[in-house]
Parts: sequence; structure tokens; C-alpha cells
Amino acid sequence: MSKIRPLALALFMATASVSAVTAGMVTQASAATAEDLNKDSLQALQNLYKTNPTAKVIGEKAQAVLVFPNIVKAGLVFGGGYGEGVLFKGKKPVDYYNSVTASWGLQAGAQSYGYVVFLMNAKAVDYLVKSKGLEIGVGPTVVVVNEGAAKNLSTSTLKDDAYAFIFGQQGLMAGVSIGGSKITHIKR
Repeated sequence: MSKIRPLALALFMATASVSAVTAGMVTQASAATAEDLNKDSLQALQNLYKTNPTAKVIGEKAQAVLVFPNIVKAGLVFGGGYGEGVLFKGKKPVDYYNSVTASWGLQAGAQSYGYVVFLMNAKAVDYLVKSKGLEIGVGPTVVVVNEGAAKNLSTSTLKDDAYAFIFGQQGLMAGVSIGGSKITHIKR
């Protein structure tokens, strides 16, 4: 029993430390102004298009594009991630959203990444707007596209409601996932 207390205390302290770091990183993931977020989002989208031609083809067919240029995620047993993004119709910003994720389990580290969700039809756009957000894995079908899958996509094979591309992963945390991410409308 005496060995369990130090272990529990160490685990609590480590989790509290990561929570403090995460809180500081979340502040950095928030853009200062709508103009900054618009600029960062457009730049992230253009960089994705330069590095992934399939994303550009899908973007040209999408009815709207939701861009999260910087998501910051950290965890030690318990983890969380946060970032803010812009919904574009054409090249015009029309609304703002945040992306929040929480997790628990075997995890340790911190990372940042961005992601883009291409909303391909009116059903997907309407769901996002009317429900003031969405949860990846609930609602419209969102296909997370990795490099291998991107090579097999073309305009004739685009059948799903939405396609998500993750990019710019940096940091020390095993894997990146947007599954379970809650996207919520915010005011800017």
C-alpha cells in the first residue's frame, strides 16, 4: 500500500503538469483577431494545396472549406487539444469555429498540427451551420484522407459528405487523430 501512494502522487503531479502546459499551449492556439485567423487559415490552405494536389482538386469541388491552421494537443494519460478555424465559401470567410478534443489512455507528449475539412455537398454544409458545429464520427460522413488514400481519389470517386486532411504535424506525441473532435461555432 505504501508503494501505491507515491505512484499515485507522481501520476497526479505529471497529469497536473501536462494540464498546465496544455492550458498555456491552448492560449497560443487561439488567434488574436478574426483577421489573423483568416490570414493564417488561407495560408495553411494554400500550403496544403501546394503539397497535396488531390486536396486542391477536392477543394475546387467543395461547397465550403473549414480550415483549422493550428491545433495544439498535449497529454499524459489525460489529454486535450484545441484550435480555432474559419469556414470559407469560395475564398470568403463566412464563420468561425473551434475544434476541441479530449482523450485518455496510454499517451504522453505534445504536438501541433492543422486540418482542413472539405464539405462536399449542401447536406454537410447545412448540418454544420444548423447544428452550430459537428463531431467527427457523428453526423455527415467525414473521410480522413491520408497520403495513400489521396492517391486513389479523383473527382469521379468523391462520394462522401466531407473529406479531412491533416497537415503540418510537429511535436513529440505518438500519432495524430481528429476522430472524436468536437467542432463548435464561435463568435469573432
